[in-house]
Amino acid sequence: MDLQEYFSLVFTDYTLRTITLGTAILGAVCGMLGSFAVLRKQSLLGDAISHAALPGIAIAFLITGAKESNTLLIGALVSGLIGTFWIRGIITKTHLKSDTALGLILSLFFGFGMLLLTFIQKQPNANQAGLDKYLFGQAATLVESDVWFMAIVAGLCLFVLLLFWKEFKLLLFDADYTKTLGFNTKFIDILITSFIVLAIVLGLQTVGVVLMSAMLLAPAAAARQWTNSLSVMVILASVFGAFAGVFGTTISASQNNLSTGPVIVIVAGVFVLISFVFSPSRGLLFRQIRLIKNRRDLELHKTLAFMYHIAETHDDISHPHTVKILNNFQGYTRSTLKKLVDRNYVTLDGQMWSLTENGFNTASNLYNQQSDNNE
Repeated sequence: MDLQEYFSLVFTDYTLRTITLGTAILGAVCGMLGSFAVLRKQSLLGDAISHAALPGIAIAFLITGAKESNTLLIGALVSGLIGTFWIRGIITKTHLKSDTALGLILSLFFGFGMLLLTFIQKQPNANQAGLDKYLFGQAATLVESDVWFMAIVAGLCLFVLLLFWKEFKLLLFDADYTKTLGFNTKFIDILITSFIVLAIVLGLQTVGVVLMSAMLLAPAAAARQWTNSLSVMVILASVFGAFAGVFGTTISASQNNLSTGPVIVIVAGVFVLISFVFSPSRGLLFRQIRLIKNRRDLELHKTLAFMYHIAETHDDISHPHTVKILNNFQGYTRSTLKKLVDRNYVTLDGQMWSLTENGFNTASNLYNQQSDNNE
């Protein structure tokens, strides 16, 4: 299927429309809630929770004997919440740091989940087939009821986010100040963490346990490069996540033998890479451009200061000097001299230069500022 055929079918074909809407909603929710995980420096939390959800899926199947997705996701939600509160308990009750607690819970729960899946696979009935899709995701299994459930959860997340926006923002940037204002910081922390768990569980069917943390963090990491505003970051992360879902689904559907979940994560990774390189404020490209510009400005100011020290030895600041004298200054280049002329700091007459009044005053101010800083 080529791209043109995909876009023509997405409005008419039930399966394509369902998968596209589902991945778009999932990406938006993950971007929205992932922003808080990134800013709270809890990037590994998503990885730990997604792996901690695996035993819940297996136990839910063992109890019910059915592969009904909502039942399995409820089991994943309970298991993910247990893992999250265990992480909080380890951090607060022991001397272990957060990265140790996250790694411990991730390994323990994921190992237990794999053990249960192995046990289930060896059972004589054939109903257990397909549970391994929660490891890497299988977006093709999404049905309309799943999309409606995602949309309801997305609406609930947005409602809670708007309702507690001030509290979330205060807790995010200054937890101690939030506590002094009388807010219940523990409740707010648990609330936002619970919704992050919910978003992760929501994406297990589509992206899978292994890749879900990338889906949570990549859109937020990309959005962080473009803004310092929390509200703008949340909106951008939601947009990046939704577009990653749509583009990933498009690429997967237009090519043969491409799993949707991994492609979505790769597209989200491309957004991160583009943001890291081309972001105007933090991007590597513009940072390098600013570095080169600052270096050239510094060379220009140093050359102007050198000229100033030569010119101040004469009563007439416009007294001409030969260009050859500038060769004694290490930072001098012909392009620097041209820039000084273009800025009306220096006049050039053949091989003779002289400072203008504007150039002399500018150099004098630079020299005085440097003297004040040295003092």
